Amino acid sequence: MVIDPSMLTDEALEMVAARFRCLAEPMRLKILRALQERELTVGQLVRQLEANQANISKHLKVLMEAGVVARRSQGTSAHFSISDPMILTLCHTICNGLAEKLKTQAKGFGLTLAKRRAAR
Repeated sequence: MVIDPSMLTDEALEMVAARFRCLAEPMRLKILRALQERELTVGQLVRQLEANQANISKHLKVLMEAGVVARRSQGTSAHFSISDPMILTLCHTICNGLAEKLKTQAKGFGLTLAKRRAAR
């Protein structure tokens, strides 16, 4: 189902903006990258991302509130996973678009250098 953004209410647009805001922090993107392979505990994320527990927990809370990450308790451990796979599609789309833009800029930069060398 495709939704026309012009038909969204102000409240729905606020939800969309909240989803984008939750992605506006590099550590949250690192957490999502780590969780795309498998679910992990806070301790595993701390070790993998070389961050402190309080920082990881703070970011996981934001991701959970945005509905991007889910928490599952098992004994004394909490396991986190991506609850909305569409978020990975969004991230991949943005990364691929950025890669294309950088590739185009690099080509332009290469041509500029070639022209400067030829002019010497």
